Amino acid sequence: MILEETHDCRDAFADELVRLARADSRVVAVCNDSVGSSKLGTFAAEFPDRLVNVGIAEQDMVGIGAGLANAGLVPFVCGAATFLTARALEQIKADVAYSLANVKLCGMSPGLAYGALGPTHHSTEDLSWLRAIADLPVIVPADPAQTRAAIRWAAETDGPVFLRIGRFPVPDVSPPGAPAFTYGRAVRLREGVDATIVATGTMVSRAMQAAALLEERGVQARVVNVSTVSPLDREEIVAAARQTGAVVTAEEAVPTGGLGAAVAEVVLETRPVPMRLLGTRTFAPTGETGFLLEHFGLTADGIARSALEVLGLDHG
Repeated sequence: MILEETHDCRDAFADELVRLARADSRVVAVCNDSVGSSKLGTFAAEFPDRLVNVGIAEQDMVGIGAGLANAGLVPFVCGAATFLTARALEQIKADVAYSLANVKLCGMSPGLAYGALGPTHHSTEDLSWLRAIADLPVIVPADPAQTRAAIRWAAETDGPVFLRIGRFPVPDVSPPGAPAFTYGRAVRLREGVDATIVATGTMVSRAMQAAALLEERGVQARVVNVSTVSPLDREEIVAAARQTGAVVTAEEAVPTGGLGAAVAEVVLETRPVPMRLLGTRTFAPTGETGFLLEHFGLTADGIARSALEVLGLDHG
């Protein structure tokens, strides 16, 4: 068995942010006493006067970010995804999205990445909450290359953005020679005619592994990487439903309101087909991230089993 090299996407985020700051003096960082966990150590050392650490005060953090944006700067507001989104949701809605402030919200270590620290630290509802806010792009990179490209796009885009920066190690999935990230466009990583696996973030590599397992069973599964959860690439989802006739979604989040719900809305409106929505539907038990992903069936085996179920095939 060949083990794939994996990466913490926060490292790619931090490195790219420093590159951007060197090229553009308007780029600043704001964090909630999370210099270490947001991987801002190098940024702080090189640009000490361009890092604002507000302490554990997420609502203030987002408000300060909006103020800096109004002053002409480009703030990257960084913090653990659960605290950034849950504690400061009103500020994200009113100060950033409604005001169209040029703030880049960076939700670090989302999903189940904090493992045994439990549901207080798990950020599984963030996609659902933020998809409901108008005029807020929601971006979930799947690997380091996509993370870097999404950060660059966010810096060059005038307006609010939410970036979900994964902590759980992932392998490279971006096709060589192709753009790693295009806003609003999903990427078809694997062709297939029997079913489509639509995944985002940490689940993309597992979806690819699931497709390989399905191929052993004679099932050709398409794999689609949705890095822009909002706005969704409707064209690619409609094509998946029409051309393969079955859809499985996978996300390290609650599918109610998240990627699963977004895909289901499009499928229901355009081409209803059998579906399975994989995610975290309950509060998690205590355990490390790998154990928790297995608990919720968010593994290659779990995704493959769901695909077989939606096709009415025996997975025993």
